[in-house]
Amino acid sequence: MLRIYRFAEERSALKEQLGRGVVFDGSVQTAVEEILLQVRQRGDGAVLDYTERFQGVRLIDMQVSADAIQDAFERADPAFLVVLEEAYRNIVCFHQHEVEKSFFYESDGGVLLGQRVTPMERALLYVPGGQASYPSSVLMNAAPAKVAGVKHIFMTTPCDASGEVSPNILAAAAVAGIDSVYKLGGAQAIAAFAYGTETIGKVDIITGPGNKYVAMAKKQLFGHVAIDSIAGPSEVVIIADELANAEFIALDLFAQAEHDADASAVLITPSESLAEAVRECVAARLPSMLRREIIASSLQHNGAIVLVSSLQEACTVSDMIAPEHLELHVEHPWEILPDIHHAGAIFMGGYSCETVGDYFAGPNHTLPTNGTARFFSPLSVRDFVKHTSIISYSKQQMLRCGEKIAAFADREGLQAHGEAVRARLRTL
Repeated sequence: MLRIYRFAEERSALKEQLGRGVVFDGSVQTAVEEILLQVRQRGDGAVLDYTERFQGVRLIDMQVSADAIQDAFERADPAFLVVLEEAYRNIVCFHQHEVEKSFFYESDGGVLLGQRVTPMERALLYVPGGQASYPSSVLMNAAPAKVAGVKHIFMTTPCDASGEVSPNILAAAAVAGIDSVYKLGGAQAIAAFAYGTETIGKVDIITGPGNKYVAMAKKQLFGHVAIDSIAGPSEVVIIADELANAEFIALDLFAQAEHDADASAVLITPSESLAEAVRECVAARLPSMLRREIIASSLQHNGAIVLVSSLQEACTVSDMIAPEHLELHVEHPWEILPDIHHAGAIFMGGYSCETVGDYFAGPNHTLPTNGTARFFSPLSVRDFVKHTSIISYSKQQMLRCGEKIAAFADREGLQAHGEAVRARLRTL
């Protein structure tokens, strides 16, 4: 089920096993393009039609009432609320360290330059639904938007066939202070908030993971709105030495694999004895897992144990994958950290399992997947703000530099650019 590869001898086979990328089936693109067209042309009517088709309910009201959100909060298990509230405080605290300040500085000649940082006005947070509910996604999307100062924050999540939204998701929305919650899912929800409809206002940014139709819709609508990233199946890489705990590793591999049959879980180690111990532990523990069929499929098709010559080579292999999550089950994790360049989040040591990052520690769990950690970053306050350049030139500085600027414009053949400067020089 979980094959062991020797990196030095089986690079091509390993690459084939672990090759991932942002690739969409043509049928998905065609279906999403039709949904986007219909929503753009027919607005609410198309949204309601697609909701009935895909979610099995004809909605009378697309929005969850404030009373329903408050009721879910009041009915929630008090112990669960304590956990939600502490987790949200941790997430907010982390994101407060990301806040950027506007800056201005003066240079000679009466020049004032700067950059103003302002929040976006309207954001949509997409929270997956369907077979499972993810209140953690509510907290992770809401916290950076709130810290950034976004004025209008909307959330949407698919309802069930009776038109109800998970009470755990609503309780998390209450904890995060989100009172505009919609019952919509899929590409039609993304289109509604990207274009705007008769009753849904257009937003500036859409964040949050979803299925392949949601991901394709975000990809297609980038430019109409900002997006965080195009999310793919979850993935983890674990780098471990001979002292690592095989049970910890096996369960951490399961923790990713249980998300989806397309999820990827990979162990990289220079220790043959650990590799065998992990494989044995996987076989022993798998029958007791509630989602064992999904885990087994994920490990068989997208999992691997990779034997390498050293921890340094392990870092090289990890960088080739550029994983969403990277766990370092090694005696001295801080020593190899400088050798790692591409990962969405790095978990240091055997007790820093990925689960603590998913729910509680504070850093965001919305992370780049499919190798995009080479150039994308986790969801952050920076996603919800804009940077505006500020330029103030004095008369003196125009006299000093104006002809240089006009000459530059002349070199590009843009006459009006140059004349705009020279007109000002003539008045001086």
